[in-house]
Amino acid sequence: MSWLFAPFGVSFVERALWGGLLVSGICALAGTWVVLRGMAFLGDAMSHGMLPGVATASLLGGNPLLGAALSASAMALGVTALSRSPRLSQDTGIGLLFAGMLGLGVIIVSRSQSFAVDLTAFLFGDVLAVRPRDLALLAAALGAAALVAAAGHRSFTALAFDPRKAATLGMRPRLAHALLLGLLTLAITASFHVVGTLLVFGLLIAPPAAAVLWARGVPMVMAGAALIGALSTVAGLLVSWHLRTAAGATIAVTAVGLFFVSALGARLRDRVRPAAIGAEGAVT
Repeated sequence: MSWLFAPFGVSFVERALWGGLLVSGICALAGTWVVLRGMAFLGDAMSHGMLPGVATASLLGGNPLLGAALSASAMALGVTALSRSPRLSQDTGIGLLFAGMLGLGVIIVSRSQSFAVDLTAFLFGDVLAVRPRDLALLAAALGAAALVAAAGHRSFTALAFDPRKAATLGMRPRLAHALLLGLLTLAITASFHVVGTLLVFGLLIAPPAAAVLWARGVPMVMAGAALIGALSTVAGLLVSWHLRTAAGATIAVTAVGLFFVSALGARLRDRVRPAAIGAEGAVT
């Protein structure tokens, strides 16, 4: 069994494991609502829309994390503003901001001599380079995300399943939507600098999408998503270690693979269940 435990005896792999587990928890809390509300395109747009802020901060010698937070916040505000236009669909506004922010980011990064390196680090990150202070930041972000998710649970639930009823009940759906965007911004900003936008988006969408096929109730979806994300992290790091593949990308591919396994299992379940009910009816 040394092949299973030996990799995690190495300090940087152990830190990568903890980093992946913390990111899985953060993304489970935010990603559940992204999946339930059909906001996957928005999540993708926001994760890549951080590039201008990161690039500007890097060129000016500032903190890339602060730049990412400002850029993601600007993206969220822009989406909120454009979604109020009766002549534009939300997808159209998101698409416009996605293309504009990503293009602007590439232009800014192209001014740097290390263009390819910077862009690669932004997209793919380096989960094996996680430092102790990164783990502390992720732990704090997980705590903050848990508080936001708990405080906004009723409003988020009403917003996801019946926005009109949420307004009727006085739950202020616009405020709930803004708070949900804040939760999404927190998840993406806190995680990307450790694991890159590819892994963040993979863990933001795939585990909740896999869990929602089986779980009943939002808390169960979140718990299932966190568990699937953790399993993806462990399996991805093992595969990466033994096959010498990129760790972050391997974790993301593993998460997506687990979604397809879950979807196949759910499809088989749905086929077997009517047959079992029919057989039971025939016997009685």
